[in-house]
Amino acid sequence: MTVLEKFQNGDKRALSKIISFIENRQDGYRELLGKLYSKCGHAIRIGVTGPPGAGKSTLVNGLLHQFLKANKKVGVIAVDPSSPFTGGALLGDRVRMNEFPLDGDIYFRSMATRGASGGLTAATNNVLVAMDAFGFDVTIVETVGVGQVELDIIDACDTVVVTLVPESGDAVQAMKAGLMEIADVFAVNKADRPNSDRIVTDLRSALEFKAHDEHTWMIPVIPTVAIEKKNIEELFEKILEHIAFIKANGNFETHRQLQIEKKIIAILKNRFEKEIVDKLASQVDFAQTIEAIYKGNADPYAVAGDLYNEYSKDIGS
Repeated sequence: MTVLEKFQNGDKRALSKIISFIENRQDGYRELLGKLYSKCGHAIRIGVTGPPGAGKSTLVNGLLHQFLKANKKVGVIAVDPSSPFTGGALLGDRVRMNEFPLDGDIYFRSMATRGASGGLTAATNNVLVAMDAFGFDVTIVETVGVGQVELDIIDACDTVVVTLVPESGDAVQAMKAGLMEIADVFAVNKADRPNSDRIVTDLRSALEFKAHDEHTWMIPVIPTVAIEKKNIEELFEKILEHIAFIKANGNFETHRQLQIEKKIIAILKNRFEKEIVDKLASQVDFAQTIEAIYKGNADPYAVAGDLYNEYSKDIGS
């Protein structure tokens, strides 16, 4: 059998090979994704994000046990930071998956950001397509905790869990970081530490002041101690409640359609960007241009404008 046939028969090794093929953007990966896309759309996508050290990995582990109890197959993507110097990544989260059998209903994949901003690797959405087509009921994306630029997780997931700790500061800081805008559920982890009650109270108070009516999802704030599995079941139930809520009011379908629109635009942007970069690299003498700018005989804005206008003519023709 081919790798694709093995994939369609539920072979996890074939899934791993296809994910690597997609992640490395090997020749033909777009055509492969096109074949997989018609088979996806069934998996619920959950994002877990928050600052470094918030215990996201332990929280995800707790949720995995809850999904297993519910007889769900789950695919997990853990996005690890890449070194800006070597491009390598720690990919150390694989170690924590030892408690789950390799042949069970949990599949885990670490991915490096490879310079992508926003905590999500550029290939994450494509890998979610592969996992969905493989037949997982749920996919969980655990993102790099990078703060304000974490907001792109909403373009990949249906429900976003923002994980904070007592040391994260007050609700005002959470609002400044934009976390209020992306959270569907707040988990205040390590709630056995001092000041945990304060941040829980502050968050709940801040959320009460947000404009809302009977059609608005009221964002819950759940204090958890993930390492002791405290309140993980309550967090799990709130995630399910949110999914049911957005399905009932039509926001689930609307959000999925918006994600597709953004995906089309992202594909176009990536292809145009690659074409432009390849063309400039082959035709423009950057050394001479840079020298002219350095000596004050030109400026980067005018140079970039001229290059854009020149390339635009080629596109128009």
